[in-house]
Amino acid sequence: MQSSLKNKNRDSALGTDGISRLMLRLALPSVLAYLINVLYNIVDRIYIGHISSEGADSSLALTGLGICLPIIQLVSAFSAFAGTGGAPLAAIELGKSELEPSARKTAQKILGNAAFMLVIFSVVLTSFFLVFKTPVLTFFGASEKTLPFADSYLSVYLLGTIFVQFSVGLNPFITCQGHAKTAMISILIGAVLNIILDPIFIFVLGMGVKGAAFATIISQCVSAVWIVSFLSSKKSEIRLNFAILKPKFAIIKKISSLGASPFVMQATESAIFVVFNSGLQRYGGDIYVGAMTIMQSVMQIIFIPTQGFANGVQPIISYNFGAKKFERVKEVIRKMLFVNGIITVCLVLCASVFPTRFASLFTSSGEILQIEQKLLPVYIAGLWLMWIQNSAQTTFVGIGNAKVSVFIACLRKIILLIPLALVLPNFFGVEGIFFAEPIATTCSALTSTVLLIREYRKMRSYKV
Repeated sequence: MQSSLKNKNRDSALGTDGISRLMLRLALPSVLAYLINVLYNIVDRIYIGHISSEGADSSLALTGLGICLPIIQLVSAFSAFAGTGGAPLAAIELGKSELEPSARKTAQKILGNAAFMLVIFSVVLTSFFLVFKTPVLTFFGASEKTLPFADSYLSVYLLGTIFVQFSVGLNPFITCQGHAKTAMISILIGAVLNIILDPIFIFVLGMGVKGAAFATIISQCVSAVWIVSFLSSKKSEIRLNFAILKPKFAIIKKISSLGASPFVMQATESAIFVVFNSGLQRYGGDIYVGAMTIMQSVMQIIFIPTQGFANGVQPIISYNFGAKKFERVKEVIRKMLFVNGIITVCLVLCASVFPTRFASLFTSSGEILQIEQKLLPVYIAGLWLMWIQNSAQTTFVGIGNAKVSVFIACLRKIILLIPLALVLPNFFGVEGIFFAEPIATTCSALTSTVLLIREYRKMRSYKV
């Protein structure tokens, strides 16, 4: 009873505490969690990029890992489909519980159906990619030299798909209850373990690329166990148990509707990787695939803080929207735009002025560093405005507006980026692929601005 009362008070705080205080309390742990989480992928790339004292070998290993990124991204996309699609719905139901106590049961059913979806995704993804691993990697741009590295990493990584699904897909359900610190610890446990295990498996045990994959799946396993344990305990207001794992089509449909947006955001990264890698191989070769892997890592470093901040404030938007406290929702949107803008501009400025400093974290190859010096500032140029799209995406997902959030997700990547990456190399050679990113980002950010302003103004007419 006491635990339930504490959880209820925490939920109520989302609708009553000062917005700035709430944003600081929820967003700061979330930002830290996202920064830590990015280490799962980036630490592997840093260690693999220095796997040998011979620059050519390390470059091939890094490129091999880059070939695996579309599959890794796709696995995470399915986690987001269930987790990021279900958690805002659960938060909205918790907000409704101020007026309708029965809404809490609905929130718990949403958690159960999301967990069911994650199990199904794990089985299907693991089976498919283990069977079609080699042709898929070849299609994604692996050459005869890089295929062995890609195959070694992916063969091990796929064995931990279930852990990735649970650690990434269930953690948002901790955040949506207001347990931001617990969600951060969930990621921190796995990330720190990954940092410790990587050099042991890669260098001490001499396992190379395969060792990096073992370190990752062991770390994800520990993180997943922690998250499931918390959601099954009395500390969680919406609890995970076998009784709520029964699938209900109506709930799965709602999760899928809202989850389509984050899924498209991440899944289309796989399509982008394929288009980029094939084009880079055709116009530049393995060295440019390796350079792109580093650029995408730097882009993650820039993007992750705003993504973490948005993830932290999204439960505030969802809860207050469900409670019909629209003035509080508007205040969150204004302050989110301000903070996201400052963070993004500062990070883009640093990476643009010191491109080789960032790139040298991943490689010591002089040839790759020359490419980074020239093209990294160009590649990230559109990120000056990306914070607007990020804020818009967060808002529309937070209020459950699936159609607009899916459109924004598709606009940048499917409608703009992929066609540009296919067309521009015909005029500018390999550099045209790098030009596609800033053009697509700028156009989609401006469109998102218009949509967000329109939604903000509409909230004036919403009935309380």
